[in-house]
Amino acid sequence: MLSSIAFMMLSQASKPSSPKEAPIKEITTPIEVPFRTAETAMIVDAVVNGKNLSFMFDTGFSGWVTCDAGINLGKPDGTINLQDFVGVFSVDTVSIKSLKLGPLDVPVKGTDAAAVLKPGEDHSANFGMHCDGLMGFSVISHLVAEINFEKKKFIFYPKSYDITKKPTDGKKTFLAKLLPTGVNSMQMSVKLDQGGSMNLALDTGNSFYATTHKEVLDRIGVWPITKKPTYSSRAFVASGPVETFNVKMPPLKIFGVPVDDSIWSIIDLPPSSADNDGTIGYGFLKNFNVTFDMERRRVYLENWTGRVTEPPDSETGMACFWEAGKKRWLVAFVLPGGPASKAGIKEGDALLSVDGEEVLNVGYDRMKRKLEGAEGSKVKLALSRKGDLYRAEVTRAPMVNVPPAK
Repeated sequence: MLSSIAFMMLSQASKPSSPKEAPIKEITTPIEVPFRTAETAMIVDAVVNGKNLSFMFDTGFSGWVTCDAGINLGKPDGTINLQDFVGVFSVDTVSIKSLKLGPLDVPVKGTDAAAVLKPGEDHSANFGMHCDGLMGFSVISHLVAEINFEKKKFIFYPKSYDITKKPTDGKKTFLAKLLPTGVNSMQMSVKLDQGGSMNLALDTGNSFYATTHKEVLDRIGVWPITKKPTYSSRAFVASGPVETFNVKMPPLKIFGVPVDDSIWSIIDLPPSSADNDGTIGYGFLKNFNVTFDMERRRVYLENWTGRVTEPPDSETGMACFWEAGKKRWLVAFVLPGGPASKAGIKEGDALLSVDGEEVLNVGYDRMKRKLEGAEGSKVKLALSRKGDLYRAEVTRAPMVNVPPAK
């Protein structure tokens, strides 16, 4: 339902202060830096403290970079509180002395640049390509920058490049205004055609289409807070498990872009921040070339695919999490009456293989995608229950909740 690794904000830090430096050198001509695309993420190479690393670029994380604690970037010299969709947790940090993106030397002196150390993170397994951690919005927030999904590259422009002068037609090209609450993130309005609005962040680190909270849907009149969904699931974020469900949203405008029919992931908990109702994720953003200018408080969107949504995959009605101590995938949730339940799968079963492929070196997002597919398609699973091997065939079905009629 939502990415297990996306962070919404960097809340506070404790580390030695840095002396103020001379003004940074301005970009005079555009600088291009390529990135790679996994199924639900973008991966960029960088040099941090002299080490060549690869990062999933995450505009929903307002810090600098995160990486596994096993990567030696220096001695930890601080701590930081990270906030995800549902909670806050504390980790160690290492000061960043240098950071380079292709030919771009990112200024770090005089800032609170830090690498967040998180033990046990296996991003490569999650994305299906080499990845050492996350790169956050602070790395490029001071720049006029374009994330060009069409050509798979960043373009960093001189400050004189004014995106408010770019043409807009309301069909393919759009100019959105950043909300004043988005100091460390790109927060903009999402407005329902029937009335009601949400403040949502532009979040390349959320691997799904869009994520908000049940009480937000109640506030805007889409889903009553007291109504239980027919189809539900469970997701696993950094701060713990969370109940989730999918909802078919009414017509709305996402950052000014008309969207008639979209499926959103809903968290059945209140938001962890009063200023943020959730995020717009990779499923929407990959259809656009996105240029932002934090100083002018504008974001320019160019719809290069001609699409704003894709048909949702059907699901098995089960959710799994990686039990690190026993190195196995455990079935943590089975929807009563759902496809997995009908196939005899129970919570506590260990999942061994999907369609004949062992699933030891698979991250959370990739595991979820392996279980999804076209409506009516079948997936063959090998499982263990109390040490006994058994096999099950599950027929995937839609798991989308439709808002009640008014």
